[in-house]
Amino acid sequence: MFKKILIANRGEIACRVAATARRLGVRTVAVFSEADANARHVALCDESVAIGPAPAGESYLKIERIIAAAQATGAEAIHPGYGFLSENEAFAAACEAAGLVFIGPPASAIRAMGSKSAAKALMEKANVPLVPGYHGERQDAAFLRSEADAIGYPVLLKASAGGGGKGMRIVERSADFEAALASCQREAAASFGDDRVLVEKYLQRPRHIEIQVFADTQGECVYLFERDCSVQRRHQKVLEEAPAPGMSAERRRAMGEAAVNAARAVGYVGAGTVEFIANQDGSFYFMEMNTRLQVEHPVTEMITGADLVEWQLRVAAGERLPLRQDELRIKGHAIEARIYAENPEKGFLPSTGRLLHLRMPDAAQFMNGDVRIDAGVREGDTISPHYDPMIAKLVVRGDDRAQALARMAQALAAVEVVGPATNVAFLGRLIGSQPFAAADLDTGLIERHHDALLPPAAEPPLPVLALAVAMLSMPAGVSGDPWGAPSGWRLNGSLARMLRFTLPSAADAALALTLEYRRDGWHLRRDGEGAALAGIEIAGAAVMLSVDGRRVRGHVVRDGDLFHVFHAGSHWQLAWSDPIAHAGEQEAEGGRLTAPMPGKIIQLLVEAGATVEKGAPLLIMEAMKMEHTISAPARGRVAELLYAVGDQVADGAQLLAFTPEEA
Repeated sequence: MFKKILIANRGEIACRVAATARRLGVRTVAVFSEADANARHVALCDESVAIGPAPAGESYLKIERIIAAAQATGAEAIHPGYGFLSENEAFAAACEAAGLVFIGPPASAIRAMGSKSAAKALMEKANVPLVPGYHGERQDAAFLRSEADAIGYPVLLKASAGGGGKGMRIVERSADFEAALASCQREAAASFGDDRVLVEKYLQRPRHIEIQVFADTQGECVYLFERDCSVQRRHQKVLEEAPAPGMSAERRRAMGEAAVNAARAVGYVGAGTVEFIANQDGSFYFMEMNTRLQVEHPVTEMITGADLVEWQLRVAAGERLPLRQDELRIKGHAIEARIYAENPEKGFLPSTGRLLHLRMPDAAQFMNGDVRIDAGVREGDTISPHYDPMIAKLVVRGDDRAQALARMAQALAAVEVVGPATNVAFLGRLIGSQPFAAADLDTGLIERHHDALLPPAAEPPLPVLALAVAMLSMPAGVSGDPWGAPSGWRLNGSLARMLRFTLPSAADAALALTLEYRRDGWHLRRDGEGAALAGIEIAGAAVMLSVDGRRVRGHVVRDGDLFHVFHAGSHWQLAWSDPIAHAGEQEAEGGRLTAPMPGKIIQLLVEAGATVEKGAPLLIMEAMKMEHTISAPARGRVAELLYAVGDQVADGAQLLAFTPEEA
């Protein structure tokens, strides 16, 4: 086994490799860009080396810098992870030339599978089933159109050097072929520097099934069964599971043996994935081979008990495969959900920002250990625009698919993220949808059920509002002094307080609430609907209270005036319209700044006669045991301060005389 390896990657895969290497007694070296200086993978490794600025093209894709880092630190081998240089023939060759072990297949295997057209030609010779189509070198438009006409429409145009859904077009009829071809070639050239395409029969409602293969240097090659990756959006995988639902033993064996034949045809070594497209009738065809470990490899590990990263290290060190084909078994069913910083309501656009709050299921205790979280970030880290916006991979295992589905729903309900937008709620709806639950799978599932999976934003239920109001009105850490408790108690009568929220997810739709402080407790009303609130308990973000006698629990994370409420597996965002904090923004008329509710002046921040800029803090009020800053509505002059520190002010009282500067 190696003494030291360098991990030429970042994020969750770098963390995963570091953890496995530590367990095997192998020291690790991290490489990092300027944006990742404080990243989790850097903290997990024994040593680290800076390799350049944030853009991947200036750091993680710089072969010479990574080779130099390995040599400088005395690493014997390089693990490429996935993405970046993991399928780069030149990188594998450079490692070999530098006397370093590339923990992956030989450069020749990467080269053989790097071109979709060349790979299909090899597979045809190896008797691996292929989708009917043209995979040759001739690329003139008239010839390709004639091939498409012969195949029969619809056809799929695919960039020969492509991946990730780029350079792909579905053509429904011959008249549309040339325009689609030109568009496909432009995108292929821009994305891969190669405008060659192949033409294939487009299968209706296909499933995407891939086979995990593993080969050692002694000539042994096995398949570790299949993964169903059919649930996709724009050719990007969203959910993966193993084994594939409805897979018969005969079909599993046929696909596994075809995948092993594909690997043997290129002299493969290490972990690889042979991807097939499958018809609903059970027929299947070779699509491509990924010459690396896949993002979704944990589902294979969960059902086989194998640690594929450990296998990679052992095979690269010259050891035999830990298990033979007849020793491999499937145990249960596993599902993986990719948690991304992205906004499903805005076309799944990536989202960036600091992870202000990050809570995941406890992998050690939750569901007796049948849940796994692979994450490359921690609370407080920033999702940057430079790299893939993955936050974590959530993986569960059950004794059967029904149990795995239930456990995934439960695990997703425990995920809490505040900061960038995420796809967590979307994943929950997808897991709970009828077609996915019934295993009615194909690559068009999400598009076909778009409206059900992405419904219009709804108003939060009363328990959610009650949780937010409790945190707003009785924050954690309030003194036990009865005179300091924010109970709203009045000697005679009761106090009614108007609270206004907006819903950022629903185009800032307004919500008007009334919180009435009665002798027998609080009462919350909204549009005629009301509930008694009692027994409020707050510990950090955890809130518990009684709503009309029913106990309600949740987490409330406050970010300024934005309240994030996590309750019953849902995440709601409520923006509080603080009437005091925004006093004067709409009422500069007559030079007046008034108090929108009763309170006390606790600090004066300017003197009479001072000239201030718009937004400058003028004074601080205390109301409802919370401090609020009154700011200048425009550039101007403070003509007169009408109250002193300690003075009580009534609702609507003018606080100071302010003269706006004339435009």
